[in-house]
Parts: sequence; C-alpha cells; structure tokens
Amino acid sequence: MAQINITLSTEDILGLLASNRVQGFRKLLEESLNSILNVEADEQIKAKPYERTEERTDYRNGTRERQLETRLGSITLKVPRFRDVPFRSLVFDNYSRSEAALISVMAEMVVCGVSTRKISNVMEKLCGATPSKSAVSEVCKDLDQSVEEFKNRKITNIYPFVLVDATYFKVRENHKIVSKALFVAMGYNSDGIQEILGFEAYPTESDENWGDFMRTLQRRGLHGLKMMTTDANPAIRHALYDTFPGVPWQRCQYHFAKDILKDVPKKYQEGLRTELTEMFHCKKLEEARKRKDEIYSDYLDVAPQAMKCLDEGFEDAMTVLLMPEKLQRNLRTSNRLERINRELKRRSKVIGIFPNQASLLRIIGSVLMEENEKISNRRELFSQTTLKEVQSPETSEKLRKVAFQQKQLMEAA
Repeated sequence: MAQINITLSTEDILGLLASNRVQGFRKLLEESLNSILNVEADEQIKAKPYERTEERTDYRNGTRERQLETRLGSITLKVPRFRDVPFRSLVFDNYSRSEAALISVMAEMVVCGVSTRKISNVMEKLCGATPSKSAVSEVCKDLDQSVEEFKNRKITNIYPFVLVDATYFKVRENHKIVSKALFVAMGYNSDGIQEILGFEAYPTESDENWGDFMRTLQRRGLHGLKMMTTDANPAIRHALYDTFPGVPWQRCQYHFAKDILKDVPKKYQEGLRTELTEMFHCKKLEEARKRKDEIYSDYLDVAPQAMKCLDEGFEDAMTVLLMPEKLQRNLRTSNRLERINRELKRRSKVIGIFPNQASLLRIIGSVLMEENEKISNRRELFSQTTLKEVQSPETSEKLRKVAFQQKQLMEAA
C-alpha cells in the first residue's frame, strides 16, 4: 500500500487547531486529499516525479486547481495532469456520486416549485457554499432527456376523446421578455384513463402553430379520435378540421357561459347563469334546444348581444349530447385540463420569468410528467361497453355529419 505524506508540521497543525478549529481541520483535509492525489498519480503512471523507470506509462504536465465543497467549507485540490492520458481519482469518483445526488435533489426542488433563493439557502447550510441562480438552472438540464422522451413518445393506444388548451408563460428571448403559448393536449384512452398526450411552446396561437401541434400529435400516432373539446379559438378549430377531418368539435361549456355572461347586465347574471346550467345539463338535444329558446326569449330585451352569442354557439356547445349519458358530464368542458394548467402556473410562480424556451419546456415538462402519473392512476372514465357504443356505426355517422356541418359553417363565416 502506498504511503501518504502530509507536508504540514505538528506545530502548524496544532497552531491552526488552537486558533480556528474548523479552519485547522479544513487545512488538514486539504493537505490529506492532495497527498492522496499525488500517490494516485504515481500509481497511475508507475513513476514518481522525475523518476526514470521502465514501467513509466506517461509524463506529468503540471496541475490544475479544482474546488471541492465539504462540510468544513471549500478546499482547493491540485489535480495532476498528464501529457497523454487523463488523470483518474477515487476522490472524484466518490465526489461525483455525491454531487449527482445533490443535483437530482436540486432539480426536483425546482420542479416542485421551490424558489432558487430558497434552494440556495438550503445548499449553503448543507455544503457551506451558495450556488448562483444560473447554477441551479444548469443542474435542471439533467431533466432534458427524460422530458424529451416523454414529450416525443409514440402514441400507441386509441384516444377517442382529447382536450386541448394553451396557457402563457414569460420567457427571455433576444434580450426581451416575451409571452410564450404552451399548448397542452390531454386525452382519454380506450380504457377510459386520462393521459397527457403532448405539449409544445409557440410564439402565438396562430392557425399555423395549432396546425403544427395537431400534426405532431398525428405523426406520433394519435388515432381513433371521436371528439375534441376546446375553447372557441378559431385557430384550434381550423387545425382540427384540417388534421382530423370528420372529428367534431365540442365547445367548452364553461368558456361558452363566460362568453355569454360578459355582455349581460350584472343584476341579471346570476339568474342567467343558473338557467344556462340547467340548459347544459339537459340529457337530450331537443330538450336543450327548447330550454335555449326560452332563455333567448326571456333575455333578448336586456342582453341582445349575449343572446346572439348563445344562439350562434349553442349547437357547437351541445355536440356532447350525441355521446352516451355517462360521458357527457366529463366531456362537456375542458376543466380537467384547465386544472392542470393552473397547477403549471402555480409551480412556475417562484420562477417568474424563464431564462429561455428550453428552460420553460424542461421545468413545465417535468411538472406535466408528474401530473400525468397522478391522472393516469385515477379511475377510468368509461367502460368498454360505453366505448363500443361510441364506436358504433350509428354514432360515428352522427359525429361525422356534425363535423361536416361545423366545418361548413366556419368556412362560410
């Protein structure tokens, strides 16, 4: 076994320990580890400095300094360098394992919504050093591979029902702070289980961008779609009809009600909200139409613009009534996806402004992976019997007709 020589004298060590115990132990640790590095260098190239031997495999080429954070504080190691081969040390192998564990914890803290300031405070107490905000952001890059795999995974199951929505985040780009639209798609597979199907960041909610998002889902394997629930953004509808022809649109009833009520005098809003809820909960389309006509007649004088919105958007908001009754409650709004978007906002609040788009996708993608685990373990939305009813030729034909009518009306508008 090689012998380790420490260059500090007994007087030096005792003097340091007497004046500052922590500093003394830190110096002792520093000298010990540097001695270990020198011994490892001798063993690796099979020769001491300036020693001539037939077994020598390489030559020394000076040293480089490397800081190592310990519980005693930061110490400086003088790492040997060789001309031809890299120097290897068990000191750094052990340190790398500890560092990797620390980095994974820091990354998890960011994903869980812990501010970089709080992370820095925790790291200072644990390690005696404070990482910068940029350093905390850098460690999160370890998440890239898993997020990318999740984002671009193949879609193999059938997803008869899909909800899509967008939410906005602040991102630094070209020395400016801009808003980025994060598109998110959530679907129900053939077993009735919810899943996050895809996400991507775009500059705006344009026809082109929504079209790209839909085509990406299609290329990854999205098929068997029977209905899509969204808000009234026309760009989403254009993308739906172009990418998935024959698939009807369900206008989110929650957003539809908000669009109606914003043009109603305040004193009438509560009463109208109650009547709209009754209309939305009708089990048959004919019953809902009758209720709509009553509401239209009662409120036309006091809220003409709101009644115009009701009349023009009614049919699109009632596509869900073509589905079995068991499905109607969960598919009539995009509220389940809205709840996930609110969680994304909550988690990102401590970050405020993302340093770049890659950082946005990295952190929000990690949160979406976590949310996907939660929702995919919930009970199924429907049974195989209900799915067969949706996939029956009769229901499929009704849905195709509605999709064709919706596309015609949109193009004529």
